[in-house]
Amino acid sequence: MSVLTRDEAQTRAGLLDVHRYTIQLDLTTGDEIFESRTVIRFSARADGDTFVEVRPAELRSVTLDGQPLDPEALDGNRLPLKNLTAGEHELRVHAHMRYSRTGEGMHRFTDPTDGETYVYTQLFLDDVQRVFAAFDQPDLKAVFELSVKAPQGWTVLANSVTQHTGDGLWQAAPTPLISTYLVAVAAGPWHSVRTEHRGLPFGLHCRRSLAPYLDTDADELLDVTRACFDRYHEKFDEPYPFDSYDQAFVPEFNAGAMENPGLVTFRDEFVYRSAVTDTERQTRAVVVAHEMAHMWFGDLVTLKWWDDIWLNESFAEYMGYQTLTEATRFTDTWTDFGVNRKSWGYDADQRPSTHPVAPEAVDDTASALLNFDGISYAKGASALRQLVAWLGEKDFLAGINTHFTRHKFGNATLADFIDSLAGATERDVHAWADAWLRTTGVDTLTPHLVPGENGTCALTVDRTGSRPHRIAAGLYDRDLGDDGGHLMLRERLHLDLPQTGAHPIGKRPALLLLNDGDLSYAKVRFDPESFETVRKDLSGLPEPLTRAVVWNALRDAVRDGELAPAAYLETARAHLPLETDLAIVQGVLAFASTYITDRYVTPEKRPAALATLSELCRDLMRRTEDGDHPGLRLIAVRHRIDVAAHPDTIAAWLADGTVPGGPELDPELRWRVLGRLAVLGATDEAAIAAELERDPSATGLEGAARCRAALPDPEAKARAWEAMFGSDELSNYLFTATAQGFWQPEQADLVRGYVPRYYTDAVDVADRRGPAIAEAAGRWAFPAHAVDPENLRLGEDSLRDAAPTPALRRKLADQLDDLARALRVQESTKA
Repeated sequence: MSVLTRDEAQTRAGLLDVHRYTIQLDLTTGDEIFESRTVIRFSARADGDTFVEVRPAELRSVTLDGQPLDPEALDGNRLPLKNLTAGEHELRVHAHMRYSRTGEGMHRFTDPTDGETYVYTQLFLDDVQRVFAAFDQPDLKAVFELSVKAPQGWTVLANSVTQHTGDGLWQAAPTPLISTYLVAVAAGPWHSVRTEHRGLPFGLHCRRSLAPYLDTDADELLDVTRACFDRYHEKFDEPYPFDSYDQAFVPEFNAGAMENPGLVTFRDEFVYRSAVTDTERQTRAVVVAHEMAHMWFGDLVTLKWWDDIWLNESFAEYMGYQTLTEATRFTDTWTDFGVNRKSWGYDADQRPSTHPVAPEAVDDTASALLNFDGISYAKGASALRQLVAWLGEKDFLAGINTHFTRHKFGNATLADFIDSLAGATERDVHAWADAWLRTTGVDTLTPHLVPGENGTCALTVDRTGSRPHRIAAGLYDRDLGDDGGHLMLRERLHLDLPQTGAHPIGKRPALLLLNDGDLSYAKVRFDPESFETVRKDLSGLPEPLTRAVVWNALRDAVRDGELAPAAYLETARAHLPLETDLAIVQGVLAFASTYITDRYVTPEKRPAALATLSELCRDLMRRTEDGDHPGLRLIAVRHRIDVAAHPDTIAAWLADGTVPGGPELDPELRWRVLGRLAVLGATDEAAIAAELERDPSATGLEGAARCRAALPDPEAKARAWEAMFGSDELSNYLFTATAQGFWQPEQADLVRGYVPRYYTDAVDVADRRGPAIAEAAGRWAFPAHAVDPENLRLGEDSLRDAAPTPALRRKLADQLDDLARALRVQESTKA
């Protein structure tokens, strides 16, 4: 398949105006193939040649202005259109297209619970050509009119209101001007919850087997949807630009969600079958708010080319968190962002694959796909939060609204947006954009307290990096009225960095915290006295967001080799049992278990690290025995299972169906326990099969695949490897589940021989199965547990010699950089 280059897209956009697509899809032609008929009406500004993209199983016929074209002229995914004359044209394409099992194009899924089948499209970034022929680039917007023939009993959803016209035929109303990658169809025997808001039809949709779970949460989901919808209308001058708002929770979805206008698709894990914490509900609500923000940022005004994906994702990320805080009961979203989301950006920005939030140029679509990462989301949102702090929200929103008015139903660039902002303020936003959006890396801010007279001191801040920062510096004193464990905010100093001269702060505080409030994007360090206060009194800080900034600073210090992993665990052991914020507890435990115990401590120190985490979880469970903190208890139970070094306790939980004192084991917890028992060699195939019979759902199939791959048995490992790399039968989700089970630190000797095989087999499967499986192979199937120089050497040789696909190359480069960092951390610990 040929990828579209920026130069080709610019040439084609200069030649063509695309007016309307009329698309007919027939989903009644079998389990493997569906029929696609497309009529594209467009005009050429001059005589010339161009091409249209289509990736068929079989190209049946093509006519241009009534004259047949040779289907054999199709070259990969490009059909040449030669000798176009200036004026109006009509292209007709009839093709048989193949359903996907990888979440790309038209994905087909049969629910193992009840045998019902569902299909849905995911056409981002260049997968529309898997469903119908298109001039597939974001700046050739058009009207789309779809009709779909579906099996009897199915409902068809699309970007606009659909009507059943009889005999399984569904007609969608014509859309406004939208880009090709935003077209959406979802068809199947959906369970639907429908309502209206502000005169528009709203709907929630899921598989029938998930109906009771969606019904349980429908009020919460609709309340969040309505609240965000109303708040966006208070912020934005342009009204919601489409005729309906459907949210479909679909199976085996590769992303968190996709912002298709009028039909947002979500991964259906957001329809909760098992107990979740309130922070997880908040995360789901953030995704709802994020995707709704895209209706303006991305759908109404769309990037011209993929170098400006930040105009979509950074804005939706920022607006999602901010608007949820303003409009719903979830008023502390920025703490979750700070401790669980922002680290995604920090990590990505310190790898060799880093890139600016707004790159100068992205050469082609394959390169563009790699930039949907922590930089475009978390770092970009952090930059916007800093921009609002610097510019003021009033001027920020004024610039946004100017941007919408100027470019609605069109396309825009970074320069267009900065010009809109510049018209709303006297500040030099062009210079700000150059400093924040065109640069890479993470600045580091280090405080220095200069002694003065009579016990006073002054503050100076060293900055590595070049960005300006508007931050708060929190000055905290010990509360002498109690046992000394609490800290009181004395003052927040507002600083503009780089600063001129030292800032007097009076007497030395017990803790000086830079970036208090987390309004900027930078690593922060502590002066020695402040670090000692953190070590002793972290849990005594009064605000969760402040504690999140401190935990992030400790995390960064571990990753940079400046704080021993054991010291981080000791701090967590001391303070996490006193923590009240669920996002912080989850974030700290996730970092401790995923990175510290599995990568950053040497193998001989791992049992002690696991024991520390196990004791920490026991402390949390003791604290929650009264039942007043179910979310905290659930987090503690999950992590107690994950770090269990011996099977007896968790095996007893599984046999009893409950944890003493609660909770009862729901499907998620049962599979979690069984997965850990598999790792420890304390279960077998018969028990896995029995559990699958108990829970024959899609998530049950994934749980069974994960458990089977985790069994410490050579034959089980061989079967799992063959399923991932020797066969193309696994769906994207079952591939991921199998990969998650395969590598286990406890089984390093057993799977040692598979480490070199990975670097050849992953390259082959990425070549065969495409970007989605390549991403899964690079993310989940990578032998991250093998923190040793030989694994690093094998990976570097593969990058140099094996020519992995772009998607796999990027994942391998990131994984190998993380591996090298883990080796450095281990070496610093030995020293």
